[in-house]
Amino acid sequence: MLYLTLRHYEYVCAVAQQGSLSAAAERLHVSQPALSTALARIETHLGHVLFQRRRGAPLTLTPRGRDFAKAAQALLDQAAQLETPGGASPVTQRLVLGCFADLAPLLLAPALRLLRQSLPELTISPRVDGFTRLTDALLQGDIDLALTYDLGLDASFERREIDQRFPQALVSPDHPLASHSSLPLAALAEVPLILSQEGLSLQHMLALFKTQGLTPRIAHRAASLELLRSLAANGEGVGVSYSAPQLGQSYDGKPLVMVPISDASAREPVILTSHGQPPAGSAQARAIQALSQGLATRHTGQLTDGAITMEQQADDV
Repeated sequence: MLYLTLRHYEYVCAVAQQGSLSAAAERLHVSQPALSTALARIETHLGHVLFQRRRGAPLTLTPRGRDFAKAAQALLDQAAQLETPGGASPVTQRLVLGCFADLAPLLLAPALRLLRQSLPELTISPRVDGFTRLTDALLQGDIDLALTYDLGLDASFERREIDQRFPQALVSPDHPLASHSSLPLAALAEVPLILSQEGLSLQHMLALFKTQGLTPRIAHRAASLELLRSLAANGEGVGVSYSAPQLGQSYDGKPLVMVPISDASAREPVILTSHGQPPAGSAQARAIQALSQGLATRHTGQLTDGAITMEQQADDV
């Protein structure tokens, strides 16, 4: 009969954190077949499955597996503390930081660096995903904090605004709109547009037009920001994005002009969010403090990138 040991708990936690048997086996210094066999025996002993297994996809915890892994990690942390002379040394704490996919190229690396400099005792694991999956992961406790836009979070989520962004219109240099210093949404409703195909991003953009009684003409729904920029640079329409990097050409080397969209209603806060308010002094609370201060300082002077004064609006409209 199998009796679960701390090593078995380590197996489960490593697979949960790494998302694959091969990565977990490398971290644990065991062979992948041995880890796979051990995991199957643990699940048999418990009488229920801990991980969902789908060909070509990472291993993901089942709801019961999530509860087990959380309790197992707490037990491992307690054991590590008991083994420390005097039991006084802090236990390594883990924090999972999520980031909305469109924002990740702009914010994730600076956020990780800030956390590792400010809180070196934390083990940080990043996760990049779409808005809905990030929200679900926050609700289920799979991630602790997320950097994202506030696209309809309910009141159970805590928010810290760290930036604010206006969308940019992306056009080729010879496009008639390229000479403008800013553009209203009304001008964009008259030309073919290239928008993100990400569900909530697309809905949010369409809602901006709808509030003004405008019906945009969508020429393309791009699967990535770089595809959106390339289509715009090649004259396939006007790209619209909140996350457009300040680069003067697309991946294929075509020149690209960015024109800020001036409507005040288009302003979108970038937030740091958690589900519920973390306890004072917890890893989450300390990470929120470090990120909200560090990222806001980093963006000082940049918060109004794309924000247009009323005088500029009057000149362009």
